[in-house]
Amino acid sequence: MNRIVIFLLFCVGQLSWSQMQFYAESSKNNVHYNERFSVDFIMNFDGDNFEEPNFEASGFSVVFGPSQSISSSWINGKTSYTKTYSFVLKPNKKGLTIIKQAAIEYNGKVYKTAPIKINVIDGNDAPDPNTITPNKTNTSGLFLVADISNTSPYVNEPVTITYKLYFGYNLRITNDFGEISVPKYNNFWSQNFPITNFVGYEGSYKGNKMRYTILKKVVLYPQKAGLLQIDPLVLQIDYETVTGKTDFWGDPIGIRDSKRVSSGVQSLQIKPLPEAGKPADFAGAVGNFQFSMTPTRTSVKNGEPIDLELIVSGNGNLKLFNLPKPTADDELEIYDPEHKEQVVTNESGMTGKIIDKYTIIPQYKGNYAIKPVQFSYFDTQSKSYKTLSSKEIKIDVLDGPAPTGNNPKPNTANTATIKPKEPKTSAWWYSLIAVPILGVIAFVWLKKKKQKPVLEEAKTVVSERLSKIYLTEAKANLDNKDVFYVALEKALHNFLKAKLNIETSEMSKDTIRELLKAKKVDDTAISGFIKLMENSDMARYAPASSTAIHYDYDEAERLINTLEKQLS
Repeated sequence: MNRIVIFLLFCVGQLSWSQMQFYAESSKNNVHYNERFSVDFIMNFDGDNFEEPNFEASGFSVVFGPSQSISSSWINGKTSYTKTYSFVLKPNKKGLTIIKQAAIEYNGKVYKTAPIKINVIDGNDAPDPNTITPNKTNTSGLFLVADISNTSPYVNEPVTITYKLYFGYNLRITNDFGEISVPKYNNFWSQNFPITNFVGYEGSYKGNKMRYTILKKVVLYPQKAGLLQIDPLVLQIDYETVTGKTDFWGDPIGIRDSKRVSSGVQSLQIKPLPEAGKPADFAGAVGNFQFSMTPTRTSVKNGEPIDLELIVSGNGNLKLFNLPKPTADDELEIYDPEHKEQVVTNESGMTGKIIDKYTIIPQYKGNYAIKPVQFSYFDTQSKSYKTLSSKEIKIDVLDGPAPTGNNPKPNTANTATIKPKEPKTSAWWYSLIAVPILGVIAFVWLKKKKQKPVLEEAKTVVSERLSKIYLTEAKANLDNKDVFYVALEKALHNFLKAKLNIETSEMSKDTIRELLKAKKVDDTAISGFIKLMENSDMARYAPASSTAIHYDYDEAERLINTLEKQLS
């Protein structure tokens, strides 16, 4: 089959014309009236906000599409990437016509394809004597049904919707399912499970024996109580009616047609979680869980980090609640956690575990405690709240300075107050007393001074590690604005903690500028870093496009690398 390929190449930044491609491709340039053909819009970059041409204005009906496909490869150290939007079209009029430009956005710029000329030529408009006009009553044997596992769940209790296509025994279904309207599942957390291998099953619909196939499944977690509605899934289904006749070669004759089917609006009555017995520390966990809090070690030297893991595992809305936070004696400094999710969402809901990994750095020698932590959840099986608790963890710090004011106070309970005799004193006697006291003070001061670099080095290592962790988390959430900017802000703050030895509370623009200037960082990098921090803070509370999010991530990587070199 001959194909017309019309290329329109654009430059982005420093890319050459040969590197950037966005073009339209038609399967035919001469199309018979009522014949179907395909049009693809192809790019070798990851564009956003695709805008299709007005096919109807050009004299075509969309039979199927848009469908999106992505392919990438790595061959001999070279990467290739292709993203395609595909349509199947059907002419509505004869003559020479033009499919106008498609548009795509990339890095804040809009790119367009060249128009495509299509010549719709005469076809045989008379019906084929060997075919039979479709019996429209057969199309009534095609139904799209949304099968809901639970129409009255609790808030954050999983619900599975299975979309089934029922069809009569005289119909053959193709794999061409054109999505006309797809539900957005407002007020639900959702996970789609598209079906790639369609299997036929025996069943019944409204008392009639029929066949059916499963098109897709969706797992939902309702996020608020009350009557919630789900918009219909609307599809254009291509099918073939079996006539029972055969052609000259003995092959069965079928009549091709298509029909638009809808699952209809679905309603769920979501029950609120009960107020009776709700623990004060309840954070929204619903399911069946286990909870633990475990340190990597309990005996350390001053300045040595301790990793503390809080883990919740089991079945339930694992991605939709926060873990409780640990508390400890003031002499144990607790850093922001590294959050990990090892969660699989299957057709019955989420299962796995979530982990908050804290780094703790002891400040002084002595014995300290990490307090018990409680985790509460709502158990949907028993329909009651349950609370799990960890044990207190004792930490023994073997080396380091003693904390200020840590000397034990004498036990004065039930003892008589005796006024001692005032001895005769002299300057020589005071000198004897003062010398050892001053010696002890000097010893403690010197030891603290010696220990301070150890603590600062440990804090720097932890902050550098957290900066990299949060930057990785930001990259993994480029399609989730809120999570992305929270992680990006933490990455930038921990980078400054590591490089400038300051706390988050001290990070004003003027302070950052002064400290970076003192370390001989150039003004361009300083201004860029401060602007990025401002963008990150503002974007959390304002709309941000996918292009802006990708730009901010790339800018963060570039500036951190620049500052790393200038501060080393």
